[in-house]
Amino acid sequence: MNMMGEWPSILEEQEFDIVDEEKIESFTRYRVRFYWTPNEQTEGYLFVPDKEGEKPAVISVFYEPETAAGIGGKPYRDFAYQLARRGFVTLSLGTSETTKNRTYSMYYPTREDADIQPLSLLAYAASNALEALAKMDDVNADKIGIVGHSYGGKWAMFASCLYDKFAAAAWSDPGIVFDETKGSAVNYWEPWYLGYYPPPWEKIWSKTGEQAKGLYPRLREEGFDLHELHALMAPRPFLVSGGSSDPIERWIPLNHTIAVNNLLGYTQRVAMSNRAEHSPDAHSNEIIYSFFEWFLK
Repeated sequence: MNMMGEWPSILEEQEFDIVDEEKIESFTRYRVRFYWTPNEQTEGYLFVPDKEGEKPAVISVFYEPETAAGIGGKPYRDFAYQLARRGFVTLSLGTSETTKNRTYSMYYPTREDADIQPLSLLAYAASNALEALAKMDDVNADKIGIVGHSYGGKWAMFASCLYDKFAAAAWSDPGIVFDETKGSAVNYWEPWYLGYYPPPWEKIWSKTGEQAKGLYPRLREEGFDLHELHALMAPRPFLVSGGSSDPIERWIPLNHTIAVNNLLGYTQRVAMSNRAEHSPDAHSNEIIYSFFEWFLK
């Protein structure tokens, strides 16, 4: 936090404002609004299954909230919709406005003068979403997870590691360690992740990170890597749904978190599946859904 910037206070007292609602299958889909930073509201899609009583919940994060909600998105990225069909309360969130203007992330207090690395601010925003979700009568506040793919995978990874109220997490091919050989897929050096500097931004979408500014080059020069972030998950369970960015050799950094869990007296808390392609598929997603059913249900 000293390097990435300290978060503002968590917004613990707010609840969702309902914008509209629609009955679908065995659940109701709400469009909700809430503050995810002290000065910015967002809208997302909240799915609440018909079954009475407290239920586990999962937050899904991506470029915009429609894809994970199953609204006109790409296949196998509809995590919120599919988990709602399995009885979870789900919340789909995304950075629609900044995705549209190609600045992608979140900036506080402003994009021109941000005090916090954007990827850490995304984690803060998801933590505020968890607090609002936990206020719901339908939700078991101790059983809230988070999932995301690619950009959303980075977001889910930072959120779950930096806020320990997330009970479990699934990270779909985010690039779980710094790796300049993976081109623009594992691009933590970009100004919307860990390489923030005041705009105008030049040479973005770099495939090597050679022109990186901000915090990222310092992290690399001083020998930091993301296995140190993963360790903060222990002993909470997480799944890496690995694709082309996270092949099987990612077990090498994951073994560090296994060692931390062993030190704490826990086993079977670190998982990884692997596929050849970056995009999720039916098999990799079924593993994600089974993971949440096991650890949250």
